[in-house]
Amino acid sequence: MRFGLSGVLVQSKTVTVVGAGLAGSEAAWQIARRGVPVRLYEMRPTQPTAVHQTDRMAELVCSNSLKSLELSSAHGLLKEEMKRLGSLIVDCAIRNRVPAGAALAVDRLGFSQSVTQAIEEHPDITVVREEVSEIPDGIVILAVGPLVSEALAADIARFTGNDYLYFYDAIAPVIEADSIDRSIVFAASRYGKGEGSDYLNCPMNKDEYDAFIDGLLTGEKAPLHDVDKTPFFEGCLPIEEMARRGHDTPRFGPLKPVGLDDPRTGRWPHAVVQLRQDNLAAEHYSMVGFQTRLSWPAQKQVIRSIPGLQSAKFVRLGQIHRNCYINAPEILQPSLQTRERPELFFAGQISGVEGYSESAASGILCGINAARLATGGETLELPPTSVLGSLFHYISHSEKKNYQPTNVSFGLLPAVPKSKGMRKKRDRCLARSAKALESLDAWIAEHREGIALEAAG
Repeated sequence: MRFGLSGVLVQSKTVTVVGAGLAGSEAAWQIARRGVPVRLYEMRPTQPTAVHQTDRMAELVCSNSLKSLELSSAHGLLKEEMKRLGSLIVDCAIRNRVPAGAALAVDRLGFSQSVTQAIEEHPDITVVREEVSEIPDGIVILAVGPLVSEALAADIARFTGNDYLYFYDAIAPVIEADSIDRSIVFAASRYGKGEGSDYLNCPMNKDEYDAFIDGLLTGEKAPLHDVDKTPFFEGCLPIEEMARRGHDTPRFGPLKPVGLDDPRTGRWPHAVVQLRQDNLAAEHYSMVGFQTRLSWPAQKQVIRSIPGLQSAKFVRLGQIHRNCYINAPEILQPSLQTRERPELFFAGQISGVEGYSESAASGILCGINAARLATGGETLELPPTSVLGSLFHYISHSEKKNYQPTNVSFGLLPAVPKSKGMRKKRDRCLARSAKALESLDAWIAEHREGIALEAAG
């Protein structure tokens, strides 16, 4: 029980959280610190996974880094916003930090032990160590991660529709727009269709194409874990797999030059690598049909061999691995509630975000909103001018077709007008961070009673 917004004592409903990874642990903490009881389900160790090694909560399995803390970085801004919203994950990470320059790297075991201890010792959290095979009734947060059990995945598929739950993640590299050499790369759609600037085209002659294919075939490949050994889908083959099937296979696929006149020659190039502007993050371009299993160093080398991309800066690099995530713009509202069932939330990677910090951040908003529903309140949306709000606005409003999980980035935020004092990119990034934090602080002040931060602190 807790006091409602009017000061009247209200009976809280119990909230169910499924999954005790970063997102589920954060969500459970946010709910409980507002006086609302939580039942947190974690199937480990009763039902182990192929990648987790312990039964601790918030276990990091791919890296011990939560990326930058600097406010000139979108990831640094993200963690500052999480900190201002009382993040358990950020607090435990800082307490278990190990030297890594400006990055927030942690002692893996110490970090997960800190999260586990905080969760298990909270009087309003009941931890249940068993597998959940169906979506529970009531107010529920599904934070099951990419390795959701087969039974629960089947039930999620029934809820979302099979077309909106993906089990295979093929992510193409994304490049910063201002690192593309526009003296070489030209804007055009095939045969002049569309606006003409929907795509940027990197033209290759035969020698450049031959060298590019050789780089794809000989470049180092990232190792596959047993859990990742999913047969490739024909609809999203890695670019190097296409090259392995035939030297000219990519040239008759995503690299086909048909209908694209290079303004420098007036002719079709031998091959073309196309870049597509992201619908919302206008400062970023994704590489069309460029799913790849090349190691990240090899990707950088091969991509920078492409004409016009010799100085490419990467928002993210490509990867292929087994994953389970929903088509967020089809399923979710910006509050991270599902459109069909408002008492059901998705948090973590299954919600359509990518990355440790982004997953934990989604748990914060789900926790706040689940606690509000449990005490008779209305859910809230974070301002899209904050980096957290921009991320959740993006995943719920992005293009539904072929949706891919996304990381946080400055490209999701409104641009800051240039001034004499902001000639350097770092200065513009810091200005964006300042605006975002100002926006979040205003939102916190407006909703302080509604999100119960003072009572929770």
